[in-house]
Amino acid sequence: MSETAVDKIFRALMERIVTGDLPAGEKLRQDHIARDYEVSHVPVREAFLRLEAKGLAHSVPHKGMRVTALEPTEIREVIEMRVALEVLALTHALPRHDAASLATAEEARAACDAATEMVTWDRCNRRFHLALLVPCAMPRLMAAIEDLHITAARHMFAFWQDRWAPRPDGDHAALIAATQAQDLPLACDLLRRHLRRVS
Repeated sequence: MSETAVDKIFRALMERIVTGDLPAGEKLRQDHIARDYEVSHVPVREAFLRLEAKGLAHSVPHKGMRVTALEPTEIREVIEMRVALEVLALTHALPRHDAASLATAEEARAACDAATEMVTWDRCNRRFHLALLVPCAMPRLMAAIEDLHITAARHMFAFWQDRWAPRPDGDHAALIAATQAQDLPLACDLLRRHLRRVS
């Protein structure tokens, strides 16, 4: 399915907000963005609505659309929600994994380990976690998890970017191995510990 102008603008702005390139409080200028993407204001407004739905931007009366502020204390809630929802998804996904889905997860894991800068690592990390969980075939659950990934990534760029360094992720390799072995208790335990490690 080809990416629409709205998809393209939304994704680009989302990534810029997540990485901090568009900081909290920054005004999103509809006319500038429309000009940059050579589109009318209609797809830009639609992209803004999507950002608002994701909690990444909010409309301020008489001041337009602005990037939402980050609340440092919310990361604990985000982590606990990720633990609950991702373990639930993994419980349903693990028995459904096959050679193709495991190959997709392994490819994302390898790309994550090979990343030399944080932006690439973050994209690959999110891709790995989604690949591990998507066989659960529960689209509402996966949508909620993706939203939590975006919020968690924003916090990592805002508060831990100076501590990031390229490194192989042993947790990811262990999760793949437990999934291949169809060892659900081990996989769930690994995932819980992995997600809580950043807190």
